[in-house]
Amino acid sequence: MKILSGLFALAAVALTLTTTAHAATTNPTKSGYVEAGGVNYYYEIHGEGAGKPLLLLHGGLGSTSMFQPIMPRLVKGRQVIAVDLQGHGRTELGNRPMSLEAMGDDMATILKSLGYDKADVLGYSFGGGVAFRLAVQHPEVVDRLALVSAGYAQDGFYPEMIKMQAMMNPGMAEMMKDTPMYKGYMAVAPKPEDFPRLIGAMGDFMRKPYDYSADVAKLKMPVMLVFADSDMYRPEHEIKFYQMLGGGLRDAGWMRETMSQNRLAIIPNRTHYDIFFAPELGDTVMPFLDGQDKVKTWDDVVNAAN
Repeated sequence: MKILSGLFALAAVALTLTTTAHAATTNPTKSGYVEAGGVNYYYEIHGEGAGKPLLLLHGGLGSTSMFQPIMPRLVKGRQVIAVDLQGHGRTELGNRPMSLEAMGDDMATILKSLGYDKADVLGYSFGGGVAFRLAVQHPEVVDRLALVSAGYAQDGFYPEMIKMQAMMNPGMAEMMKDTPMYKGYMAVAPKPEDFPRLIGAMGDFMRKPYDYSADVAKLKMPVMLVFADSDMYRPEHEIKFYQMLGGGLRDAGWMRETMSQNRLAIIPNRTHYDIFFAPELGDTVMPFLDGQDKVKTWDDVVNAAN
């Protein structure tokens, strides 16, 4: 049972979501399916704002509903395109192996199919990996990128997390029948009987080592990294990621003249399993995605007072 602790921690969070989402629910203005890479993806569009569109990608074993508690903040002035990733939510699993690279290509196809030439992208955890690959493989469609609790290499996880991920297999499906993850999947999945196969596919995916360090430099668009202060990623990995993006290498200068275009946020009192619905997440990420980079300098404050 200790091996399952990571999964059940997420399940406990999902249970919290079922009791809090109703107060903050936003109904989609449009929903449907788009075929990409042989997968029939379910999508929802929330909001009717004229601002830049935002592609929203959820975490593993979740769906677009994970973000319902903060959706009202995300849709302010924007359209949000929320996609159920392969095998998750209302999107069928199919027989294609889980691949961040393939899903990165698929997201570009979905955006273009829906008529969006370019969008900001926000991805959490597994969805953050897809967002990373989308930005690397199709930079022309990504304006600004926010990666929440997502690393660039497998060794960014704590060693015990890697061991737990390696143990994930279809046999765990039976033990998960009382969890909100299982019940949520059963409620909307096109083939509910595929749940054990999904667990197996995610296990196969997580057992494959990956290291995208060579691709970090390809992220030329503004990037924000957001982690919980008690995340499943090691702090040194988080800082290294930011440094590879050009941040945290030197003092920013009196007038911010040597400041990186990229940002790093560590949200206190949060974990990997509750950061995605934290009110602080929306308030942290949206100003960055909205391009609100200018702040008052000390000179501005003193001059305004005199």
